[in-house]
Amino acid sequence: MKSMDVHVVPAQEGWAVEEASNPASRKLFATQEDAIEVATEMARQRRSELFIHGRDGQIRSRSSFGHDPRQIRG
Repeated sequence: MKSMDVHVVPAQEGWAVEEASNPASRKLFATQEDAIEVATEMARQRRSELFIHGRDGQIRSRSSFGHDPRQIRG
């Protein structure tokens, strides 16, 4: 099964939103905030993970939209 995770990554032109299963579907944005807004909605619709990378390429935050591997009460 292909991963449906969504990544916000730095790009020469600004910021990009990429689907892990299809990097060719890259969408470019001028600001990271615009990219995060679109990526959040994509991850929500797919019930997948959202990874936000910093300018250095390292993951700086991660959000889960419906595919939580653990069942923790509280």
